[in-house]
Amino acid sequence: MTGNGTKPGTLKVLKVVVLSLALVLLILFLIATVRTFTLEVNAGLQLAQWERTSKISPDISQQQREKQLANFKEAIQIPTVSFSETEFNLTALHEFDKLLRRVFPNVFSSGLVKHDVIANYSHLLSVRGTDPLLVPYMLLAHIDVVPANEQDGWEAPPFSAKEIDGFIYGRGTIDDKQSVMGILQALENLLEKGYKPRRSFYIGLGHDEEVNGFNGAVNIVAELKRQGVQLEFVLDEGLAVLDGVINGLDGPAALIGISEKGHATVKLSVTTKPGHSSMPPSESSIGILAAAVKRLEENPMPRLFGEGPERSTFEHLAHKFGLPLRFIMSNMWLFSSLMGRVMERRPDTNAFVRTTTAVTMFHSGVKINIIPSQAEAYVNLRIHSAQTLQEVLDLIHLKVADDRVKIELKGGFDPLPISSYDEKSFGFQIIKKTVLDMFPQVTVAPGICIGNTDSRHYTELTSNIYRFAPTWFKPGDSQRFHGVNERISIKNYEEIVVFYFQLIQNCDIKSLPLSHGSEHEL
Repeated sequence: MTGNGTKPGTLKVLKVVVLSLALVLLILFLIATVRTFTLEVNAGLQLAQWERTSKISPDISQQQREKQLANFKEAIQIPTVSFSETEFNLTALHEFDKLLRRVFPNVFSSGLVKHDVIANYSHLLSVRGTDPLLVPYMLLAHIDVVPANEQDGWEAPPFSAKEIDGFIYGRGTIDDKQSVMGILQALENLLEKGYKPRRSFYIGLGHDEEVNGFNGAVNIVAELKRQGVQLEFVLDEGLAVLDGVINGLDGPAALIGISEKGHATVKLSVTTKPGHSSMPPSESSIGILAAAVKRLEENPMPRLFGEGPERSTFEHLAHKFGLPLRFIMSNMWLFSSLMGRVMERRPDTNAFVRTTTAVTMFHSGVKINIIPSQAEAYVNLRIHSAQTLQEVLDLIHLKVADDRVKIELKGGFDPLPISSYDEKSFGFQIIKKTVLDMFPQVTVAPGICIGNTDSRHYTELTSNIYRFAPTWFKPGDSQRFHGVNERISIKNYEEIVVFYFQLIQNCDIKSLPLSHGSEHEL
């Protein structure tokens, strides 16, 4: 009797559970569906009533266009290479200084602009505004470039600034002399037209960004701190306009970097007794270290996609995808794990999923018939926003799991703080408005820089640091960055000048308008 009574009761409970699960799934599906077709984050403040300010047209004559293009080409032809933290092309840096003073006479003679040379080769320009109550902002760029060798396969010599099919080829065309010259050219054009800014701003041009900025950016920051300066926001290099790069996206996307991954350089070393190759031990220093390196490569850092701001990138872009991707990306709260698993399959997207581990150097051995006593390897890690440097070091010890392997941190830092990017974020919304005014077909989204910039040194001056320049990248262009055939189109360089020209004027409003209310709260 008891057994027979239990069976119907159990079935009844199972039915209730199944129906409850079905109801929960239905509700989740309805929520996800509604979100999919209502999530639109690109209109927002563009529809609001912006404060009116007097605007100067960016139009220039054909002669002026030719002159500013010639100035840019000349900048590319100066090989301002940083080889290491202590080795620079000083002759080129001196030559570049002379170029700036010659081609931007208004910038360097205006009573509105104060110019300071920092650490011998970097520049700090202070542009005085008419309203001292408005918090100033800062534009950053860097003068130095990485080395380039024509024998690597360049279509034109890397410091020739040669024109091919409407593109200017040369080291620095997209990293970062297009911003150096673009910012100064924009200010030169504004001053020539009688512009007087309402909001003060600063321009910082570092000379050693490619080797960590410890002389340039660090000393510029020290000088600003000495003056008691606090900044509304900082805009530096970083992300760009991606056109045809993101599969399935309808139209180009402008990604504004709101943070940078952290960084660590770790040295692994093994020391054993040396010996003759005719009587090898069961394990050599090379073998022990190789096994440790293999364990690091076979056991990557944990998948963290969705735990950092990269989730917002996809939600901002979601409405520009077709189904089913639009459904998935509009509901990252539900599909982050799935997206992470898909993205980790490719090196370029895996960088957004986790802290990446790259073994970049391996040294051992002095002679063909000697068992080496020492072996060492260097590992470069780019730390995900949801992790800390210490957490990464702890995981390395856990994965290596061999007391014979010495693990040393040679340098590193935590991921950078995440800057605000909501409708009340002055810097983000000004940059966004400037982009959309120039390129209405573009979708703007926050993003993460997987590399590092000079802007990381400015965290004591502002909590709002953005990394973006309107350099257009098409498929394959990202490989030109620090690679072969770095180039920029003539049209794009002219757009960059106009972007900074308009951005400087857009910053002259006192405050952002109230939200139009059409922007979905993420």
